[in-house]
Amino acid sequence: MVRKQPTIADVARLAGVSRTSVSFALNDRPGIAEDTKRRILAAAAELGWKPSRPARALSLGKAGAFGLVLTREPEDIGADPFFPAFIAGVEAALGERGDGLMVHVTTPDREQAVYERLAADRRVDGVLLTDLRHDDPRPALVRRLGLPAVVVGQSEWGDGLTSVSLDDRPAYVAAVRRLAELGHRRIAHVEGPQSFRHAHRRRMAWEETLRDLGLPVGPVLPGGFTAEGGARATRELLALAEPPTAIVYGNDLAATAGLSVAQELGVPVPERLSVIGYDDTPLTRYTHPPLSSARADARAWGEAAARALDGVLAGEDVAHVVLPPAEFVPRASIGPAPRP
Repeated sequence: MVRKQPTIADVARLAGVSRTSVSFALNDRPGIAEDTKRRILAAAAELGWKPSRPARALSLGKAGAFGLVLTREPEDIGADPFFPAFIAGVEAALGERGDGLMVHVTTPDREQAVYERLAADRRVDGVLLTDLRHDDPRPALVRRLGLPAVVVGQSEWGDGLTSVSLDDRPAYVAAVRRLAELGHRRIAHVEGPQSFRHAHRRRMAWEETLRDLGLPVGPVLPGGFTAEGGARATRELLALAEPPTAIVYGNDLAATAGLSVAQELGVPVPERLSVIGYDDTPLTRYTHPPLSSARADARAWGEAAARALDGVLAGEDVAHVVLPPAEFVPRASIGPAPRP
């Protein structure tokens, strides 16, 4: 026989008080005597009463959840190592108080409607804006909807919204400079989607560093932050009459696929081709050879973003949060440029 869960009415009956008093005590609201509060809490503990999250959210005027709307293909989100780590960080911050993260995967044409529904139905207390695009309409949209938000990216991308940023440029600069020190002159880039501002920022860091070093800006091909895109771009680059001796990828997923293609084509890494990724996922240590990458703590980024949104919801004047920059991590996938 399934045991019935105790209710607030049961707690009130055992403590000899009204249900309103129980609600005040369990939600830690003022206006109730301390001895009465202790008696109510003792009755709740004796009965094994646990709060109903929807009911508690209703009583507090809160949804008890943050929103994350992702406008990407579902299979890309599952394969991209950034999002599981980022979401784990958000959940770590929210889990401390029993709140949760509501993730919506949508398409560009339905994106605005998702935010409008979240705001109208009060499904979330606020949202985290990721994958900021050029001329992104979302900062203005959430302001119009009255939906509290934090931008995951550079402060200038958020139209005045609080942001939590992590600079990926230093890692790209260090990676290109290290390749130049090793004698590489033909350094290619397999870029992420240029509609994303962070992907464009990485490309510009690669390009500007080459110019600063007086090196030719090597070929650049789209990789889309996917394994398929990384593999396709690598095949094209290695088929050139003058193929690059090094390739810097937009993320580890594309770089790992590129590493596999090079091996399939009989191009030894790093003897004839040096390969660098971005994200420093655990997999990078187990590729052959181990993949050079850039370490950016996605989990800490998610946790910091959630805490910043907490501050916004509390009415605090939250300053833009700047996390430690990404760090280049050299491994055995890079080596001296091959001799002609």
